[in-house]
Amino acid sequence: MKKLLDETADRAAQYLRSLPTRSVVPSPASVAALDQLGGALPEAPTDPAQVLALLDHIGSPATVATAGPRYFGFVIGGTLPAALAANWLAGAWDQNCAMQVMSPVAAKLEEIVLQWTIDLLNLPAGSGAGFVTGTTMANFTSLAAARTTLLARAGWNVESDGLFGAPPINVVVGDEVHVSLLKALSLLGLGRSRVTRVPVDQQGRMRPDALPPIDERTLICIQAGNVNTGAFDPAQEICARAREANSWVHVDGAFGLWAGLSPQYAPLLAGVNAADSWAIDCHKWMNVPYDSGLAVVRNPKHLHAAMAISAAYLASSDLREPWHYVPESSRRGRAIELWAAMRSLGRDGLRELIERNCRQARLFAQLLGNAGFTILNEVVLNQVLVSFGTPEQTRNIITAIQNDGTCWCGGTEWQGNTAMRISVSSWATTDEDVKHSANAMIRIAHQTRSV
Repeated sequence: MKKLLDETADRAAQYLRSLPTRSVVPSPASVAALDQLGGALPEAPTDPAQVLALLDHIGSPATVATAGPRYFGFVIGGTLPAALAANWLAGAWDQNCAMQVMSPVAAKLEEIVLQWTIDLLNLPAGSGAGFVTGTTMANFTSLAAARTTLLARAGWNVESDGLFGAPPINVVVGDEVHVSLLKALSLLGLGRSRVTRVPVDQQGRMRPDALPPIDERTLICIQAGNVNTGAFDPAQEICARAREANSWVHVDGAFGLWAGLSPQYAPLLAGVNAADSWAIDCHKWMNVPYDSGLAVVRNPKHLHAAMAISAAYLASSDLREPWHYVPESSRRGRAIELWAAMRSLGRDGLRELIERNCRQARLFAQLLGNAGFTILNEVVLNQVLVSFGTPEQTRNIITAIQNDGTCWCGGTEWQGNTAMRISVSSWATTDEDVKHSANAMIRIAHQTRSV
């Protein structure tokens, strides 16, 4: 086992060393070679070292270099060294993190990381949380707590009686709501098309003056970090209205809530801590391995009511039992690598990561703007939208940039504009990476437009 793990570490280290100089996208030949991993399953066992060698030889060249310094798509961060090492150790531990009795260390680390996160992001003390796969499940889990609570106010127990004949819940979202939140609503039986969409401003922020009438069975979903522009819904005004009506406010804060780590960007989050629940991604800006997210609910009893289950053969205690706060029972220890990431960087390192990526986003905007291309958004965080001309020109240039392999950015359609979206989210990105990537974008754009 030791020899195999040593070889695994060597192969992984070699892969990481190659990231700064390799193409961000795999070659067509590398992708085609993946067929070699298939075929009929062998009848006889294969030596584990041979299995590892085959996986590395065929698999590594076919990866997208999301762990590298020049991947700017989909708000994907890299993996911090301490988080990766903790992930490996956690794999060796092989803990089932459902209950205290199954893994005391995982349960304790969940409690520690929860307290650190609440403190770092200035969320209400005493909030409850579940460690989930990402923002989709964080939205689902938080909104399940909202559904349980709002229906209980009407005398309805949704866990026992389901939604057949239940009083209606009014769901309010911004017109640029993220698709993951709509998916969560549909999974909860609240529907994607039954929502009331509130108009947004030119940066995608919900307009509080356009809110519909709200009451104690209203669920308002706001954003902390628009996925295109990085803009924040005006939480202070919306939460104040909600408090008066006893409505529930949920914050989809996938990456934007981490802006609260920086005094420079924390004002963007004014009023967010007055909400009732928050969905947070950790494999984005916190730069831990996939998959990792947090569902946080102001009153832990509301989250517990929606998620807790019991059975005679399953041990319980007076301590916080992790599985009572998430949809899953058996699951991996996501808090282990989160603890390592936070402990390794500390407050100063976390703040510096956020501020550096935001500064690098502004550098992208400056370089591309100076080259004559249109920056469509106010660069308030780590997101940049750039147009290279007509929709057709922009789409062609995005494709050419992706095929070039120097860096990777995705396309989007936003408020009638075709744009390339740059998301700066990785601890590994340097200013030189930004300049190198911007130069490639500019070169490719000019070449493509001249054809």
